[in-house]
Amino acid sequence: MTLFLYQDETVFSRFLAVAEARPAQPFLRILPDVAAAYGCASGDISYRDMKLQVAARRDMLASAGMAVGARIGLYLFNTPDFFVNWLAANALGLSIVPINPDLKRREADFIISHSEMVLVVAARQAPQMLRDICSESGLPLIGPAEAPPQLQVTTAGLSGPHSRREAALLYTSGTTGQPKGCQLDQVYFLTAGDWYAALPAPYDLRPGKEVMLTPLPMFHMNALAYSVMAMITTGGTLVPLDRFHPDRWTDAVSDSDATILHYLGVMPSILMSRPEDDRDRQHQVRFGFGAGVDRKLHAAFEERFGFPLVEAWAMTETGAGVCIAATGSKRAVGQNCFGMAPSEMQARIIDDAGQDVADGTPGELLVRRAGDDPRFGFFRAYLKDTDATDAAWNGGWFHTGDIVMRDTDGLFFFRDRKKNIIRRSGENIAALEVETVLMRHTSVAALAVGPVPDPLREQEVACLVVPAPGVDSDSLFAELFALAQEELAYFKAPGWFAAVESLPLTSTQKLQRGALQSLLQTMFEDSALVDFRHGKSRRARVVG
Repeated sequence: MTLFLYQDETVFSRFLAVAEARPAQPFLRILPDVAAAYGCASGDISYRDMKLQVAARRDMLASAGMAVGARIGLYLFNTPDFFVNWLAANALGLSIVPINPDLKRREADFIISHSEMVLVVAARQAPQMLRDICSESGLPLIGPAEAPPQLQVTTAGLSGPHSRREAALLYTSGTTGQPKGCQLDQVYFLTAGDWYAALPAPYDLRPGKEVMLTPLPMFHMNALAYSVMAMITTGGTLVPLDRFHPDRWTDAVSDSDATILHYLGVMPSILMSRPEDDRDRQHQVRFGFGAGVDRKLHAAFEERFGFPLVEAWAMTETGAGVCIAATGSKRAVGQNCFGMAPSEMQARIIDDAGQDVADGTPGELLVRRAGDDPRFGFFRAYLKDTDATDAAWNGGWFHTGDIVMRDTDGLFFFRDRKKNIIRRSGENIAALEVETVLMRHTSVAALAVGPVPDPLREQEVACLVVPAPGVDSDSLFAELFALAQEELAYFKAPGWFAAVESLPLTSTQKLQRGALQSLLQTMFEDSALVDFRHGKSRRARVVG
């Protein structure tokens, strides 16, 4: 029999081992603000208490008769309910499909159908839209503590060790216009926990002593794979927030006794724009972990708040199979540096012709795991999309679509994104998806979507429109924005609009994305775009 690293270990078995070794240690810490936002109890939940809740929920889910490998959707927030249902499902060999609550009907309908989930577990705040989708498709929807109906689901092809079974299906935006479902095995999560636990001093995790605060949602790999698994692996305490609240951030950091916090680049920018406070340094934080901090603010943030921001690089697809973080003695603060490749990672930087470039020259980053299995710790595949999976792994290397530069010391520096993805506040937005929705408007002759810089959110969505003859452009912008708000998650709606006579096209009438980007940048710098950012807010999302 072939022996695999981790063999039959799973997320649940690792949690159970820690719960038995450190039963009294707090696993979750729910702050009062989070409890008020979601209507749950505040306070600590120990590993022992979580184990008991998970066991009860596991038995309840087991009664439904779902087969190993079946998928269940989780429309749950950063509350104990999410962790109870995830660990219970994991214990049964079920895979979870976290559902972003900001999705609109078209998006949620696609994920529910494409994933072939057999059950949805939803918070009481779930919108009527979700209930309608489930009702119309005959998909059972239950509450987080509710017993499921009897289900008989057969799933084939599950031979092999438990660690190679699917643990989660996470959807990420792709250039095809529809999200891609990344199949993530148990080993994906186990590797993430072990990678984090092995960070060198002074970023090493002290077993049973760390308190990790994250404002990031559990439907993103950063929180689900790194934050959760780092704490489970080391017996630490996780503090999940409902979201990032700038005005209450200092209180959350202090009240939680956080020693580590996770961030997106937008967060340091917002915090640095606020008045200095005597409490800025009244905390126990050892370091922050994230990506995308404004290079101009990086050093100033560390000086003001008294802890380093460790910039890192990874993707949903790569997980911790290859992950780079600026944890060495040379961090190159303020230069978009994310560290040196670890020994378990192999990397190439290539030009558009596929040739390796010299150090100091930007190019696309290609990565793989060193050793016999170049895909170890990566996603297994894009669900139902063999062509996209093969294309991503063209030539035996994973093509990241990120433009980076490596210096002569081996340090990596982020430069740009090659893929047609707009990165806004940590969200990946496929331009084609937004374009597909907006082109339904009958008053549009043509349009294209791309990114423009944003001082707080890294990038913002911008839309260039060719109006149909006789159409008033200002009225059209408002109608397109309303259409986007109705059909797409709020963050995908264009924050900027402009009317143009034509779009940059190739001789075969294909959009020239590079030329579009240059045009958008010029128009942005010339203040030739109409600002709709004031209308973008998750608060506008209909929840009823």
